Amino acid sequence: MPNHIIPLRTQALFDLTHTLARPRLEHTEYPWEILPDIPAIIREIGATLDPARYDHPAEDVWIAKSATVAPTAYIAAPAIIGENTEVRHCAFIRGSALVGANCVVGNSVELKNVILFDHVQTPHYNYVGDSILGYYAHMGAGSITSNDLTIVSGGSLTAGSINVLTTWQPTAY
Repeated sequence: MPNHIIPLRTQALFDLTHTLARPRLEHTEYPWEILPDIPAIIREIGATLDPARYDHPAEDVWIAKSATVAPTAYIAAPAIIGENTEVRHCAFIRGSALVGANCVVGNSVELKNVILFDHVQTPHYNYVGDSILGYYAHMGAGSITSNDLTIVSGGSLTAGSINVLTTWQPTAY
Protein backbone atom coordinates (compact mmCIF):
# COMPACT_ATOMS: atom_id res chain seq x y z
CA MET A 1 0.00 0.00 0.00
CA PRO A 2 1.48 3.38 -0.97
CA ASN A 3 2.36 5.82 1.79
CA HIS A 4 0.16 8.91 1.46
CA ILE A 5 0.87 12.10 3.33
CA ILE A 6 -2.24 14.05 4.19
CA PRO A 7 -1.57 17.72 4.92
CA LEU A 8 -3.05 18.72 8.27
CA ARG A 9 -3.43 22.36 7.29
CA THR A 10 -6.82 23.98 7.76
CA GLN A 11 -7.37 24.84 4.10
CA ALA A 12 -6.54 21.26 3.00
CA LEU A 13 -8.73 19.55 5.60
CA PHE A 14 -11.93 21.58 5.49
CA ASP A 15 -14.42 23.15 3.12
CA LEU A 16 -14.67 26.42 5.04
CA THR A 17 -17.79 27.54 3.18
CA HIS A 18 -19.83 25.40 5.59
CA THR A 19 -19.16 27.09 8.94
CA LEU A 20 -19.82 30.45 10.55
CA ALA A 21 -16.24 30.24 11.86
CA ARG A 22 -14.83 30.60 8.34
CA PRO A 23 -13.37 34.12 8.82
CA ARG A 24 -11.31 32.91 11.78
CA LEU A 25 -10.37 29.49 10.39
CA GLU A 26 -9.15 31.02 7.12
CA HIS A 27 -6.32 32.68 9.02
CA THR A 28 -5.05 29.59 10.84
CA GLU A 29 -2.40 27.32 9.44
CA TYR A 30 -3.51 24.39 11.58
CA PRO A 31 -7.10 23.97 12.81
CA TRP A 32 -6.17 23.20 16.42
CA GLU A 33 -4.73 26.71 16.76
CA ILE A 34 -8.30 27.99 17.02
CA LEU A 35 -9.42 25.74 19.91
CA PRO A 36 -8.55 28.19 22.74
CA ASP A 37 -10.41 30.96 20.88
CA ILE A 38 -13.75 29.18 20.39
CA PRO A 39 -15.58 31.01 23.23
CA ALA A 40 -14.54 34.43 21.87
CA ILE A 41 -15.39 33.40 18.31
CA ILE A 42 -18.89 32.37 19.38
CA ARG A 43 -19.46 35.70 21.12
CA GLU A 44 -18.20 37.64 18.06
CA ILE A 45 -20.41 35.71 15.66
CA GLY A 46 -23.40 35.73 17.99
CA ALA A 47 -23.38 39.52 18.19
CA THR A 48 -23.80 39.65 14.39
CA LEU A 49 -26.63 37.12 14.03
CA ASP A 50 -29.96 38.31 12.64
CA PRO A 51 -32.55 38.51 15.47
CA ALA A 52 -35.25 37.66 12.92
CA ARG A 53 -33.58 34.24 12.47
CA TYR A 54 -32.00 33.63 15.90
CA ASP A 55 -33.43 33.72 19.41
CA HIS A 56 -31.15 34.95 22.19
CA PRO A 57 -32.63 33.13 25.23
CA ALA A 58 -29.66 33.75 27.54
CA GLU A 59 -26.47 35.77 27.60
CA ASP A 60 -24.08 34.41 24.94
CA VAL A 61 -26.56 31.78 23.72
CA TRP A 62 -28.10 32.01 20.24
CA ILE A 63 -30.50 29.41 18.88
CA ALA A 64 -31.85 29.50 15.34
CA LYS A 65 -35.62 29.85 15.28
CA SER A 66 -35.74 26.94 12.83
CA ALA A 67 -33.78 24.66 15.20
CA THR A 68 -35.51 22.04 17.33
CA VAL A 69 -34.31 21.77 20.92
CA ALA A 70 -35.75 19.06 23.17
CA PRO A 71 -37.05 20.28 26.53
CA THR A 72 -34.58 18.00 28.33
CA ALA A 73 -31.53 19.38 26.49
CA TYR A 74 -29.11 21.66 28.35
CA ILE A 75 -27.27 24.47 26.56
CA ALA A 76 -24.65 26.52 28.43
CA ALA A 77 -23.01 29.71 27.18
CA PRO A 78 -21.38 30.52 24.95
CA ALA A 79 -23.22 28.59 22.26
CA ILE A 80 -24.72 28.98 18.81
CA ILE A 81 -27.18 26.40 17.51
CA GLY A 82 -27.54 26.70 13.73
CA GLU A 83 -30.55 26.73 11.48
CA ASN A 84 -32.55 23.51 11.06
CA THR A 85 -30.40 21.78 13.66
CA GLU A 86 -31.90 19.21 15.98
CA VAL A 87 -30.77 19.02 19.62
CA ARG A 88 -32.31 15.85 21.01
CA HIS A 89 -33.32 14.66 24.47
CA CYS A 90 -30.72 14.84 27.22
CA ALA A 91 -28.09 16.50 25.02
CA PHE A 92 -25.60 18.29 27.27
CA ILE A 93 -23.93 21.28 25.63
CA ARG A 94 -21.40 22.44 28.23
CA GLY A 95 -20.60 25.67 26.44
CA SER A 96 -18.15 26.89 23.83
CA ALA A 97 -20.13 25.07 21.14
CA LEU A 98 -20.61 26.45 17.66
CA VAL A 99 -23.08 24.06 16.02
CA GLY A 100 -23.71 24.60 12.31
CA ALA A 101 -26.85 24.34 10.20
CA ASN A 102 -28.68 21.05 9.64
CA CYS A 103 -26.79 19.24 12.41
CA VAL A 104 -27.93 16.54 14.80
CA VAL A 105 -26.84 16.67 18.43
CA GLY A 106 -28.37 13.43 19.60
CA ASN A 107 -29.65 11.96 22.80
CA SER A 108 -27.11 11.88 25.62
CA VAL A 109 -24.47 13.65 23.51
CA GLU A 110 -22.08 15.96 25.35
CA LEU A 111 -20.34 18.86 23.58
CA LYS A 112 -17.55 21.05 24.99
CA ASN A 113 -15.36 23.55 23.16
CA VAL A 114 -16.30 22.46 19.66
CA ILE A 115 -17.00 23.70 16.17
CA LEU A 116 -19.43 21.52 14.23
CA PHE A 117 -19.60 22.46 10.55
CA ASP A 118 -22.95 22.23 8.73
CA HIS A 119 -24.61 18.80 8.42
CA VAL A 120 -22.56 17.18 11.21
CA GLN A 121 -24.22 14.30 13.01
CA THR A 122 -23.41 13.29 16.55
CA PRO A 123 -26.53 11.15 16.89
CA HIS A 124 -26.26 9.35 20.24
CA TYR A 125 -24.04 8.72 23.22
CA ASN A 126 -21.09 10.75 21.95
CA TYR A 127 -18.65 12.92 23.85
CA VAL A 128 -17.16 15.59 21.61
CA GLY A 129 -14.66 17.85 23.36
CA ASP A 130 -11.96 20.22 22.12
CA SER A 131 -12.73 19.24 18.54
CA ILE A 132 -13.61 20.49 15.08
CA LEU A 133 -15.95 18.28 13.03
CA GLY A 134 -16.05 19.14 9.33
CA TYR A 135 -18.87 19.29 6.81
CA TYR A 136 -20.98 16.11 6.84
CA ALA A 137 -18.85 14.42 9.53
CA HIS A 138 -20.70 11.65 11.36
CA MET A 139 -19.81 10.22 14.77
CA GLY A 140 -20.72 6.57 15.32
CA ALA A 141 -22.66 5.62 18.43
CA GLY A 142 -20.61 5.97 21.59
CA SER A 143 -17.65 7.67 19.88
CA ILE A 144 -15.44 9.89 22.03
CA THR A 145 -13.06 12.73 21.20
CA SER A 146 -11.35 14.14 24.26
CA ASN A 147 -8.13 15.34 25.84
CA ASP A 148 -6.29 15.29 22.55
CA LEU A 149 -6.36 17.09 19.26
CA THR A 150 -9.30 15.94 17.16
CA ILE A 151 -10.06 17.32 13.74
CA VAL A 152 -12.82 15.57 11.82
CA SER A 153 -13.62 16.21 8.18
CA GLY A 154 -15.40 13.01 6.96
CA GLY A 155 -13.83 9.44 6.48
CA SER A 156 -11.33 8.14 9.05
CA LEU A 157 -7.62 8.18 9.81
CA THR A 158 -5.75 8.13 13.12
CA ALA A 159 -2.28 9.65 13.42
CA GLY A 160 -0.87 9.33 16.93
CA SER A 161 -3.19 11.21 19.26
CA ILE A 162 -4.59 13.26 16.38
CA ASN A 163 -7.77 11.85 14.87
CA VAL A 164 -8.37 13.14 11.36
CA LEU A 165 -11.28 12.37 9.09
CA THR A 166 -10.50 13.09 5.47
CA THR A 167 -12.86 14.79 3.02
CA TRP A 168 -16.04 12.89 2.29
CA GLN A 169 -18.96 13.79 0.05
CA PRO A 170 -22.45 12.39 0.68
CA THR A 171 -23.74 9.85 -1.80
CA ALA A 172 -27.18 10.35 -3.32
CA TYR A 173 -29.43 7.29 -2.95
